[in-house]
Amino acid sequence: MRRVWLWLIVIVLVAGGAGFILWKPTGGNASDQAYRLGTVDRGPITASVRATGTLNPVTTVLVGSQLSGQVVEILADYNTPVKEGQVVARLYGEQIKSRRDAALADLAQARADLDTRRAQIDKARSALQRAEAQAADLRAQRDRTQAQLEEARRGSERQTELNARAVGTQTALEQARTQVDIQTANLASADAQIASNQAETAGLRADLALAEANVKSAEAIILQRQAKLRDIEIDLGRTEIKSPVEGVVIKRDIELGQTVAASLSAPTLFTIAQDLSEIDIYANIDEADVGRLKEGQKVSFTVNAFPNRTFDGRVRMVRLAAQTVQNVVTYTAVISVRNQDQALLPGMTANLQIITDEREDVLRIPNAALRFRPAVAMATAEAGDGTPDAQPRGRPRQPDEQAGDGSGTATAGQAPRRRPRGEQARSMQDEGTRARIYRVGPDGNPQPLPVRLGVTDGAYTEILRGDLQEGAAIIIGAPRADAADETNGAPNRRPRPPRMF
Repeated sequence: MRRVWLWLIVIVLVAGGAGFILWKPTGGNASDQAYRLGTVDRGPITASVRATGTLNPVTTVLVGSQLSGQVVEILADYNTPVKEGQVVARLYGEQIKSRRDAALADLAQARADLDTRRAQIDKARSALQRAEAQAADLRAQRDRTQAQLEEARRGSERQTELNARAVGTQTALEQARTQVDIQTANLASADAQIASNQAETAGLRADLALAEANVKSAEAIILQRQAKLRDIEIDLGRTEIKSPVEGVVIKRDIELGQTVAASLSAPTLFTIAQDLSEIDIYANIDEADVGRLKEGQKVSFTVNAFPNRTFDGRVRMVRLAAQTVQNVVTYTAVISVRNQDQALLPGMTANLQIITDEREDVLRIPNAALRFRPAVAMATAEAGDGTPDAQPRGRPRQPDEQAGDGSGTATAGQAPRRRPRGEQARSMQDEGTRARIYRVGPDGNPQPLPVRLGVTDGAYTEILRGDLQEGAAIIIGAPRADAADETNGAPNRRPRPPRMF
């Protein structure tokens, strides 16, 4: 009997253990892993803006023709390196050369005419000098005649006095009076000759002035014909199409024998990219990201031609002109890139990553923790009870929302302290954006934790302030469907089905 009772006790114990195992309720206590957890750690965070852009030469020069004519020679083709002033094409210029020769002949004739006019000036000056010398001689002759007249008058007066005293003869008196008349006539003749000389001198001076005016006219004609010759030589020089810069030809728009018509505008013959060792990227930046871009920021990018190679550049400027396409506003950022090996070609598409901020060894959390919201909080928000946690998934709290972290709020028994506006703006900028994350509390339910957020790289976000330590566990995912009740979140202990052995 004792052995039978012993076996009965063993069978009861085995049956009880089997029943406990088979009918043990699912779930567990509140400390079981009902949520997906993440870890607060330290590491680098690189905030960036992603965009696409097109590679373009820093300077693109369109080489055209200011002269109409037929293309008789092409000296450059696609991808041809050219120097500044190098001839890349020639137009037919024989007609212009004929015009140049005629202009040279006209200029030579004008210069010969100028020499003739200058000789006439010399001749007029010589005649004027002779007239002036003759005028001096006539004045001397008049003075001599005037002196002889005075002497004749004195002789006539003596003979008249002598004849009155009956000493002189009548013949001597008459001879004296005749001499007076002769010298008087000679004086009148001298005055007439002087007047004629003065008129001749005035005419010679007029001839000299006319000759000088003719010289100036001849000089003006020479200048006019020189200008005409220069104009023809300019046209002749334009028959040679030259590169204005040093670079490489990336496009050619003419063929041999083609007639270029430059009547209204200069047609484009070549497109030359200047110095492809430096190249620019024109990137389209969304208006939501343009405020994060600054001059000098680092840029890394790839192109489809070299998918395994990463290139570097710098932001040179953000153009102020906005572009609106289908109500989407974008801005153009110009990114400078060194292209020493000439691997990057104009027109390539670049996949850009513009680094806007870099942080080393900062406290960070996974971004999934910012998107998590407890089911209770979401249900309460839908009911409209005003719970602070009721906000859309993934939206960080705005700076004006109260997170309960004590920054900017009054403690019990104290009046709230008003900060000056400038100080408040600086404080908000330094402290980052308010947000709320959750960790598992002692009762196994999500416990809210207010934090201040810094920069993010899309996977991790910097924690500026908050009651968090490195290595702490935070909730990054919702509880399993079989681990929470939809009404109160309590463990739903459904019995397991019996195991089939």
